[in-house]
Amino acid sequence: MDFAFLDQLWLARLPLIKGLGVSISISFLSIAVGTVLGIFVGLALTYGYKPMQWLVRGYTDFIRGTPVLVLVLASYYVLSTVGVELGPFQAGILALAVFCSSHVGELVRGALQSIPKGQTEAAKAIGLTFSQTFAYVLGPQALRQALPAWVNTAAEMVKASTLLSIIGVGELLLRTQELISRTFMSLEFYFFAGFLYFVINYSIERFGRYVERKTAVPS
Repeated sequence: MDFAFLDQLWLARLPLIKGLGVSISISFLSIAVGTVLGIFVGLALTYGYKPMQWLVRGYTDFIRGTPVLVLVLASYYVLSTVGVELGPFQAGILALAVFCSSHVGELVRGALQSIPKGQTEAAKAIGLTFSQTFAYVLGPQALRQALPAWVNTAAEMVKASTLLSIIGVGELLLRTQELISRTFMSLEFYFFAGFLYFVINYSIERFGRYVERKTAVPS
């Protein structure tokens, strides 16, 4: 990394900051929406009636077996053919949130099924509703079980956000490629972009560790 790169980096600071902000926004929204949807998917897989379980199982298997890039292109181009007009940003959020929900749903299902059924029966015996049972009995335990894998899924969503440059979302990778086409400093700018993605994922990992400590059962 020489002074010429530092000079170009300073000149390009505003596009890079804007691209970084877009990447963070995409990652946060897709992870948040995907996690909420994934909780309902996991509940349906675990406690839903058989027809609902079959339907949701088909949804998760189909989405998990579809490449993220295909979901991104379908959200942007295919939906518009049936009258659903989404901008690149909204289509990208939709695609990533749907993909995230299928993975989080499986995490929630596995975590809930690992909890002994006796705890659910005990909650019913003392008069708790299902929502109360999930909030006070099942949810906290499932959170501890699923948290490490959820951190990995969240990190994958950050990396998958780079695919949105295909449909013209001005996230970090697209801004980096635009700078490279102008300066021809591909190695330096790609390395710097990789460092920024590492910072985002490292922040997610530290957040997961923080939540893990806060939800740990005292020994």
